[in-house]
Amino acid sequence: MNQTKKRMANSQTFLLDLFLTLAVLSIGTLGGPNERRLINDLTANYNKLERPVANESEAVVLKFGLTLQQIMDVDEKNQIITTNIWLNWEWTDVNMRWNESEYGDIKDIRMPPSNLWKPDILMYNSASEAFDGTYPTNVVVTSKGTCTYIPPGIFKSSCQIDITWFPFDDQNCEMKFGSWTYNGFKLDLKSNSESGGDVSTYIENGEWDLIGVPATRNEVIYECCPEPYLDITFVIKIRRRTLYYFFNLIVPCLLIASMAVLGFTLPPDSGEKLSLGVTILLAITIFSTIVGDMLPVTDSTPLIGTYFTAIMFMVASSCITTIMILNYHHRLADTHEMPEWVQATFLQWIPWLLRMSRPGEKITKKTIMMAQKMKDLDMKETSSKSLLTNVLDMDDDFRATTLPHNIPQHHPSHVTSHQNPGFVRSAGNLANGEGARKSPKSQFSGLHRELGAILKEIKVITDKIRDDEESSTIEGDWKFAAMVLDRICLVFFTLFTVIATFSVLAVAPHVLVY
Repeated sequence: MNQTKKRMANSQTFLLDLFLTLAVLSIGTLGGPNERRLINDLTANYNKLERPVANESEAVVLKFGLTLQQIMDVDEKNQIITTNIWLNWEWTDVNMRWNESEYGDIKDIRMPPSNLWKPDILMYNSASEAFDGTYPTNVVVTSKGTCTYIPPGIFKSSCQIDITWFPFDDQNCEMKFGSWTYNGFKLDLKSNSESGGDVSTYIENGEWDLIGVPATRNEVIYECCPEPYLDITFVIKIRRRTLYYFFNLIVPCLLIASMAVLGFTLPPDSGEKLSLGVTILLAITIFSTIVGDMLPVTDSTPLIGTYFTAIMFMVASSCITTIMILNYHHRLADTHEMPEWVQATFLQWIPWLLRMSRPGEKITKKTIMMAQKMKDLDMKETSSKSLLTNVLDMDDDFRATTLPHNIPQHHPSHVTSHQNPGFVRSAGNLANGEGARKSPKSQFSGLHRELGAILKEIKVITDKIRDDEESSTIEGDWKFAAMVLDRICLVFFTLFTVIATFSVLAVAPHVLVY
């Protein structure tokens, strides 16, 4: 009995499964023929070259929009922007309507775009080799005849890059869509959104910040044709993120310019003053070349290019002034005489303005005026004499008062060449070989010669010392003038660098965007 019950239960289960399977299959067979019949009825007399309007005088209304997914690349050099976009077309096809109740309550069907009439919408400013970069997806057709076509695509469009404010720039890249052959009387193009493109699913770009995608509808009448041609132009407004360029271009350039300025604190005797300036000039040139390779060749100069040019001019000027400083520093008294205007400018007035002083000498306005008055007095009092001149005058007076006029003077040739000139004897005593005492007149004559020789030696020594001191003073003046010129360049080029940097940042539309 138990086995019989089990068999009956298994038979009931099998019959129930079979019934459910047949029911499902019957429902499926009912749905499939309705859609097949609907498609056959819609495409039986359908001509995809015919504009889907009830009256040929009417225009097909096309609602056009786009969804910006991603800004993939902005090629400034070739002026091309690459974007990932989904287009959104919507129009009404009067030949694709049906009664839902006659076809199993089917509300919509999917049709390939090659089997339907489709507007010939293209992007006018396409830079792609295929020109049309969309992927042909199916068209969703409803029972009311509404056709929705959303083809995705990678679009390459030409974009006029304005590099005036680079890298603090904003770019407006247009994407102009319109019918290639239909005029405004045949195809009425309208935007499906007042705000423009949809950016709800936009993926952020690392270099560019998206401001918006507004859209405008334009009517253009060409000379060849009286009919208006419609287009919808989407403007992708983007702003460059400046943090990367600020820390990789502006800051290094500013540091290099600071090194050029600090080069004026380097002593001229170090031997590296000029080579440092030339090295910095080469570094600025390399930075300028890098920026030039990133930008298109246009007749406008970018803001950062102007800044680099100003810094390059400053560094080049610093090299020229360094040559002048080294020239001043190594001038000698034997080769150069300091002009009065250089002496007054670089040794007096400019050091006073810059609060500079020499060791043991403080330069003030009072000392400058005193030095000018002393110089005027020295020019007027030309009769003043030095101590050595007074001593020589006393020697002349001594010679005139002590020596009689009738004593014959001995010619210097009477003195033998091998004797010491400090001990002069008469030729007669030497000839007689006598050691008798000399006469007083002979003693006075010998003393006069010894004193004259001593005074001549003293004069030579003092002249040499005075010439060395004058040469050392003149060379010190030239070195101090070089130091003053160094300080002038330090102050001037520091102010130039600071003013140039703040001017660039002040005129930029925005400084930091991240």
